[in-house]
Amino acid sequence: MAELLDPVSLPQLQVRGACPHDCPDTCALVTTVRDGIAIKVQGNPDHAPTGGVLCNKVSHYAARTHDPERLLHPLRRVGPKGSGRFEPVSWDSALSDIAARLSAIAERDPQAILPYSYCGTMGLVQGESIAARFFHKLGASLLDRTICASAGAEALTQTLGGKVGMKVEFFAEAKLILIWGSNSIASNLHFWRLAQEAKRNGAKLVCIDPRRSETAEKCHEHVQLLPGTDAALALALMHELVVNDWLDHGYIAQHTLGWEALRERALRWSPERAAQVCGIPAQQIRDLARDYGTTRPAAIRLNYGMQRVRGGGNAVRAVACLPALTGAWRHRAGGLLLSSSGFFPADKATLQRPDLLAGRKARTINMTTIGDDLLRPSSPEFGPAIEALVVYNSNPVAVAPESGKVVRGFAREDLFTVVLEHFRTDTADFADYVLPATTQLEHWDIHGSYGHTDVLLNRPAIAPVGQARTNTQVFRELAARMGFTEPCFRDSDETICRQAFGTHVDFELLLEQGFASLQVPEAPFANGNFPSASGRCEFFSERLARQGLDGLPDHLPNYEPAGSSTRYPLAMISPPARNFLNSTFVNLQSLRDIEGEPLLELHADDAAARGIADAQIVRVFNDRGEYLCKARISQRARPGVVHGLGIWWRKLGLAGTNVNQLTSQRLTDLGRAPTFYDCLVEVRPA
Repeated sequence: MAELLDPVSLPQLQVRGACPHDCPDTCALVTTVRDGIAIKVQGNPDHAPTGGVLCNKVSHYAARTHDPERLLHPLRRVGPKGSGRFEPVSWDSALSDIAARLSAIAERDPQAILPYSYCGTMGLVQGESIAARFFHKLGASLLDRTICASAGAEALTQTLGGKVGMKVEFFAEAKLILIWGSNSIASNLHFWRLAQEAKRNGAKLVCIDPRRSETAEKCHEHVQLLPGTDAALALALMHELVVNDWLDHGYIAQHTLGWEALRERALRWSPERAAQVCGIPAQQIRDLARDYGTTRPAAIRLNYGMQRVRGGGNAVRAVACLPALTGAWRHRAGGLLLSSSGFFPADKATLQRPDLLAGRKARTINMTTIGDDLLRPSSPEFGPAIEALVVYNSNPVAVAPESGKVVRGFAREDLFTVVLEHFRTDTADFADYVLPATTQLEHWDIHGSYGHTDVLLNRPAIAPVGQARTNTQVFRELAARMGFTEPCFRDSDETICRQAFGTHVDFELLLEQGFASLQVPEAPFANGNFPSASGRCEFFSERLARQGLDGLPDHLPNYEPAGSSTRYPLAMISPPARNFLNSTFVNLQSLRDIEGEPLLELHADDAAARGIADAQIVRVFNDRGEYLCKARISQRARPGVVHGLGIWWRKLGLAGTNVNQLTSQRLTDLGRAPTFYDCLVEVRPA
């Protein structure tokens, strides 16, 4: 076994690592360190998916780590919740008090304690390893981590058998690429480089998106459908594939399940019917179907924007059926990619130790509905009221929907809240204790990916800044103070890195070069062999049918369809601002200077009808709340649809709110996910 070097002890060096952020690219990093300070973070040129290139956000990671506003020592609240008034406190005092208060609550009912975390880091060590072990041993409520990708994940699982797809590098060889529900330039930069290579080699690029994004502008064609109508478009494409016989009958017969039923449903969706639902020309649907049905190889890069509506799971299912109809999977440059994470053989049981529940049946709380759940009293149906919340790797006050309720829940004086953070976020302002966490440059971690098929190892490049501690160290010390004696709480971070993939990945190779590729076939489903129960692409899902759901994909109208309300006539989507990643990086002045300020994009016709001028302050509102921001009259918006670019911290908003003041806690059809883009509003001058 190779010795694990301690790079912190070296005066000047370059250290290999991995980007921790919630992005499909999972870039390999090289951090240059001088005198114990990270002076530069670059993409690793030896890692093919990264190619030495980073997005503008992560290029600022060294500045973020050494930012003067970085939290450097534990803080204890001394003012009202939300005021952000704290005093310094020692680690020993903070952890002792936290352990005592959690122990007292757990004696009454441990389910009154809730962890709240997501993908502030995608790392398997600083994410759900020691933390999950701690909460399992405690018997705390479980968190249903649904806020981003679970509708699409469930849809892929019901259709293909898992979160799997084509290998991203082969998009460069495709002759047609549908970029569906993705602003790749902003959120999937390294895929965009492959798409550009394909374009130079003669491929046609089509963007399907309600917003005329930077990506849509650079594609050959933009299909600007209404939010939440993607399944209708996919079914109409199937209709045209059937009536024109642009089908691979051999592939359908050998490698799919439920074709006759899907065919019958597709034939009900003429281009004219879908055009009326989607708000696009019928001829555009016919032309797109012809391109898809007659071009080889054809590839679809699907992303998560299109699943954040009521029927998001069904929409992903419908799109995921398309490659099997045309036999696109036969080609390594054909098929579909939404997520590759199902290829990674991570040993979640060893990492998280659910066996520590020891037979107890803890309740599960959906992170999307945290606003309602924090305000809900004890009841036989719900169980105990939430008395304590431990937040790490997330900023729910900014990112969770219907944030007016979230704020009221976090403001409860009887709620004990602990937040592990790098900066004083909106959520940190409501904490009883804020504990300074390490950044990616200061700890060990190991990463899979949902955009490629490489495992990456992250080494610490510098010593923790100030008194920052790793998430794992915090939960180890809490476990010790609460009397948890299991050996798993003494596993080092390096040990957990080795445990994550066991013998499936050569850890010595990870130590040597920082990454290792999984052995995935170039065309994984050329001969079927899907990871579904049948081994086939399942157009009809027996498992869904047994749950009383429709076994076939269908179009489900939004909860709040565009044009359905005279009171709130505008459909609003809230795509990410290009220079932020969810609510991360918002505090960096350099990136805020590039992004500008909170904006609402709207079409000139909608602005004129409301007497709104460009750059005017407007009030965006519905029954859930209101949001003040600046109007931008923009060709990116189609009539009837507005774009509230997010996710700005609430404290940086004009009235102390952000776009999630308006979004709903309703859940998707599959996967129990949020419906951020299923939202009607009205806009008026402020």
